Amino acid sequence: MADLILTSPQNPRIKMLLQLEQKSSERRRAGLFVVEGQRELHHCLVSGLGVESVFWCRELVSADFETAVLAEVERAAGRTGVPFRSVEVSRGVYEKIAYRGSTEGVVAVVRERRLTLADLPVKGAILRSADAAHADAVVVCDPLTDLYNPNLIRSSIGAIFTVPCVACSTEECIAYLKAHGIRILTAQLQDSHLYYDTDMTCGTAIVMGTESTGLTDTWRRAADAHIRIPMLGQLDSLNVSVSTAILLFEAVRQRRELRIDN
Repeated sequence: MADLILTSPQNPRIKMLLQLEQKSSERRRAGLFVVEGQRELHHCLVSGLGVESVFWCRELVSADFETAVLAEVERAAGRTGVPFRSVEVSRGVYEKIAYRGSTEGVVAVVRERRLTLADLPVKGAILRSADAAHADAVVVCDPLTDLYNPNLIRSSIGAIFTVPCVACSTEECIAYLKAHGIRILTAQLQDSHLYYDTDMTCGTAIVMGTESTGLTDTWRRAADAHIRIPMLGQLDSLNVSVSTAILLFEAVRQRRELRIDN
């Protein structure tokens, strides 16, 4: 059952929602971000994030939405103590607030939980591969985009909520890794060894550069080893997400073999 039914895109709640979608400064000021889709909303709830509002369109949601999804949000609100409001909107209003093509009729406003390096498990960076490989964390250094940007949440299909994700400076990250004895492996072509000949069975940070500029010299100097993926064709690189997945699952392979041998 909806607490409110909105039919005008000029409603202040709709204007607020659009501000959160479009402006990182507004997200930071309010400590809120926007999530679209039932799967992504479910990941938020499982991760213990507080959901403040759910905007939904009766024409677009599944038949059991009120009894299943809204009920799940209400139960989670009881655990987190975050006041929750269900807001039904017309299709015209929903088309105004939806920011992706295929949709399930659900947009939620969620409270941020910004982790720091101190919050990470000491056991040991996109996101979908890290989730699949059960990485301990993803650390984004010197980020140029907000971690709660709607496009990032969409491309991660909610993995940003299933893997601890921290934004910090390069210097802070290196200091943290060194202090906790975590081995730094930088992915680079120059002065490097084949990735499958490099030990990843201990606490390991796999460091990837950006698509445009690669790794900084700061990371190259801080590394304990430089690793590369062999390129057998005419091109000399893979995109960062593919390379990350290859390296993460090499760590999975090595650790699984170590457990079998022991």
